[in-house]
Amino acid sequence: MISPTAAPFSRRRLLGGAAGLAAAALLAGCGGPAAARDAGPPRRGGVLRVGVTGGGSSDTLDPHSPATNPDIARTLSLYEPLLHWDDAYILQPAVAEAVRPDPGARSWTATIRAGITFHDGRPVTPDDVVATFARITDPDDPKSGASQLSVLREVVVAGDRQVRFVLTEPSPVFDEYLAEYSCGIVPADFDVSRPVGTGAFRFEAFTAGQQSAFVRHEGYWRPDQPYVDRLELINFAEDDARINALLAGQVDAIDQVPLSLTEVVGSYESVRLLTSETGSWLPFTMRVDAPPFDDVRVRQALRLIAGRDQMVNQVLSGNGARGVDLYARFDPEYLDPRRDRDIERARDLLSAAGRPNLSLELVTSPIQAGTVEAAQVFATQARDAGVEIGLRRVDTSTFFSDQYLQWEFAQSFWNTRNYIPQASQSSMPGAPFNETHWEDPEYQAVVRRARSELDPRSRAQLVRQAQQIEFDRGGYLIWGFPDRVDAHQAYVGGLLPNRTGLSLSGYEFRKAWVNA
Repeated sequence: MISPTAAPFSRRRLLGGAAGLAAAALLAGCGGPAAARDAGPPRRGGVLRVGVTGGGSSDTLDPHSPATNPDIARTLSLYEPLLHWDDAYILQPAVAEAVRPDPGARSWTATIRAGITFHDGRPVTPDDVVATFARITDPDDPKSGASQLSVLREVVVAGDRQVRFVLTEPSPVFDEYLAEYSCGIVPADFDVSRPVGTGAFRFEAFTAGQQSAFVRHEGYWRPDQPYVDRLELINFAEDDARINALLAGQVDAIDQVPLSLTEVVGSYESVRLLTSETGSWLPFTMRVDAPPFDDVRVRQALRLIAGRDQMVNQVLSGNGARGVDLYARFDPEYLDPRRDRDIERARDLLSAAGRPNLSLELVTSPIQAGTVEAAQVFATQARDAGVEIGLRRVDTSTFFSDQYLQWEFAQSFWNTRNYIPQASQSSMPGAPFNETHWEDPEYQAVVRRARSELDPRSRAQLVRQAQQIEFDRGGYLIWGFPDRVDAHQAYVGGLLPNRTGLSLSGYEFRKAWVNA
């Protein structure tokens, strides 16, 4: 096993340039790839070893409760939802060959793909789909996707290959919920200790916080995929160790190259960078039910303190776009408002709130490339307004421990979603990841109307109205949308830019091949 802590490679060495990179690979042992060799055309066989950011002792194989990057990568290797988002962020069939609304959109009917099987060879049946959604929405143990399925009344068998989703209200975007990676279809007798799905890879081994291994699913419904015989996912808590493993040839691909280091890492002869424009966002989270963030003037002040262009330039090295405290930048109804830095106005708001000399503790962790650096830059910017921010850095296991969702001032990361599905995940009461504890009655009413409105124009107006409310008084400080930059050896092919926000072609390693 590759040790995520054994790398002698340092940030200082990285900044030394390409010569330092080659030296680091030699120090790491193995000497690194001797020379670049191209991936060439698709080919079958070999092993793909991937270094993935984060993870820890709470890592899981549960398809319906992924939280960390390694969790998500495992989920997308083992399981598949009825629909999925492709590289261009367009809905495509997966386990279902079709999902269509019935008249009035109070129910939707899914037709299971003909001939699709689980890893153990059993065919996927309507009963399996019914059981999958019963598991996700179990009131005694709801999974992370349960909140966005709150409109789901029941799932019933509607034919030999058909399942009907009966809703409590019309839902013109219900198919987007079914495409969440946390809605993977599993057998009716699913046991997480023996994980079985329809994904391109079958389970072989798993050690929480360390690594996992999978082998080709020979009965996969895409007959030409996967290309590789074996997939190994290895956790890395620190950037330096992950990059070092790539340069030393210990892994074939890594996610999330720090954006400040892309030019240096990309100069290594045997490395190829994979850059994707995404709707991912890296927020600061303010718990609106805890002082001082229970005063909207404090939240507004902190948002005005943020120098967003500076953060994009310093934290992302310009590889991304400024954020304005709203997510879902690819949603057709995205407001894209303007919020510029205004220190004097921030000071006035803090004084009006009785907090002229505000001191805060910000919990930060390397949960995603750029989070720790963003915390450092923002703490420096805050001093201009007389706000002192002390940084409490914790490891990823601690960050996602029982304290997660209880931090009063912290950070998070999210991938691409349209507005209403994202609100169901993070901004509504009962959302699985309501990190800001925001419960705004007016906002809730607008979102509920928007998600059931069949008229496209009326729905668009409601989505814009909900965004304006969240922009004015929500608990997120969203400073930027980072590009996703990953890296792989030149001999790895098939990985393409992907707008979902998930790394390495959306962690869909079925697409990758190795020219070993």
